[in-house]
Amino acid sequence: MSVSNPVQPGSLTGKRALVTGSSRGIGADTVSYLAEAGARVVVNYRNKEARALKLVAAIEAKGGSAIAVGADLTEAASVAHLFDTIATELGGLDILVMNASGGMESGMAEDYAMQLNRDAQVNLLNAALPLLAPGARVVFVTSHQAHFIKTVETMPEYVPVALSKRAGEDALRDMIPALAERGIEFVVVSGDMIEGTITATLLERANPGAIGQRKEAAGRLYNVSEFAAEVTAAAVEPVPANNTRYVGDVSDFLAAN
Repeated sequence: MSVSNPVQPGSLTGKRALVTGSSRGIGADTVSYLAEAGARVVVNYRNKEARALKLVAAIEAKGGSAIAVGADLTEAASVAHLFDTIATELGGLDILVMNASGGMESGMAEDYAMQLNRDAQVNLLNAALPLLAPGARVVFVTSHQAHFIKTVETMPEYVPVALSKRAGEDALRDMIPALAERGIEFVVVSGDMIEGTITATLLERANPGAIGQRKEAAGRLYNVSEFAAEVTAAAVEPVPANNTRYVGDVSDFLAAN
């Protein structure tokens, strides 16, 4: 990795963490950072088992502790199996990073983005609650383009995803009082476009030059490992005001509000 781990080695010893959608990209780097800091981690994937097992092997080769558990977050039975396995293997969770998202895939149902980015996220958190002890931290990963979609236009190709991600964020924020009663902290990590992600690649394909234009406007864009470091830090650092951690430039978005 090209970025140093923001969490000190050994500082998460005894902690247990699940990162959804963590067989590749931001999720993979995040789960690796958490494992390097001593947490026992769960690598979650939808259908790329071989890739997830390879990541588990890499974590273990560095002295970390990891298991891979497949789950389609849009299927209740699959999510139940995920948490049953975590309960059996780890006994609970201290960190839940809600990283998995989508909606730009081809061949999916018309409402798939809303199913995955809103409904599945709420169901996931509700299913996780019995395993989350007081002091646990929940991190929801989103983008500026989704977080500010109500006041700032984004690329037409990304609108369905942005609307569904914001709907998911709103629904999860509604749960903050109930989480607080249980002693569970919640933070949203909102980042600009991330170079090297599947979403950025698909957007660039649909709208050539889009990434370059955003990079010019923002000054710079984070890469996958840099953003993953911010997500990892969000799992341990004090929760910011409004439960929101911004990563990258937000001046263009705030100016429109």
